[in-house]
Amino acid sequence: MLTVGVFDGVHLGHRALIERASAIAERHSGGARVVALAFDPAPAAALAPGSEPPRLTTFEDRADLLLDAGADEVLRLTPTRELLGLSPEAFVDEVLVPLRPLAVVEGPDFCFGARRAGDVGTLAELGRSRGFGVDVVGPVEVDLDDQTVVPARSTRVRWLLERGRVADAGRVLGRAYELAGEVMRGDQRGRTIGFPTANVAVETMAPGDGVYACFATLADGEVIPAAVNVGERPTFDGLERRVEVHLLGYGRAGSDPEYGWPLRLAFVSRLRDQVRFGSIEALKSQLDRDVARAADVLGTTRPAWMQERVTA
Repeated sequence: MLTVGVFDGVHLGHRALIERASAIAERHSGGARVVALAFDPAPAAALAPGSEPPRLTTFEDRADLLLDAGADEVLRLTPTRELLGLSPEAFVDEVLVPLRPLAVVEGPDFCFGARRAGDVGTLAELGRSRGFGVDVVGPVEVDLDDQTVVPARSTRVRWLLERGRVADAGRVLGRAYELAGEVMRGDQRGRTIGFPTANVAVETMAPGDGVYACFATLADGEVIPAAVNVGERPTFDGLERRVEVHLLGYGRAGSDPEYGWPLRLAFVSRLRDQVRFGSIEALKSQLDRDVARAADVLGTTRPAWMQERVTA
């Protein structure tokens, strides 16, 4: 069984494709396998460099999530102008047929081939003459906190993250939205005011500017509550957008001389906007409130959509 896409974020819609492919595979004797063929980077990176959307996941995380959803194998499909210039028929013959799929599982809006000329109808027609079936999985709808119902799409996750709606992004993903990176040396202002922070260099999309309650996971698997600031630090006239993590009740963040250690953040709730304070004392008072609110939020019952690793 085969499914093709970018799969950025591996949201509930993507998981539904893998689950359907797995169900079809179980009905076939002979050890049918589920293979996810994932474009990386997004095709827009080859067609119009710089126009591609920000990544929600690295390829490695995407592969892990697809395997966790039930895929037996994840293959990287590197987009090139030559590949993306193939006609729908040539794409099927050169990319899909060599994998000998029994069936290809896609969503109703799947398009492929040069100028996205092929759709699921085209795929089904080509499949009939090449010995594979096509199964179309309808959109997965998600209830958001404001009572709206939206289809699970990567574009929707990005839209929610831009607005700081990390809890709703988690609902679409089916788990907390995560950032991962290495701790780098910052300007060490946090420690001078009693709030040492770990500055995390990330490769994927950070949510909109603000302060968030998160769970931070260390390399050894230890999970620690955290208050996370995303933005330019206007009180200090910051110009560079950063992800700064204050680990609640844990002394390692910002301590000398350790940098370069990995940190993974699961975003649970947005606490407030990022604002400029008139004095350091006013900032410190607000940070005290942020830490207390983060501890309160993270100490309550955690949503069922959060990953088991985070809720451990």
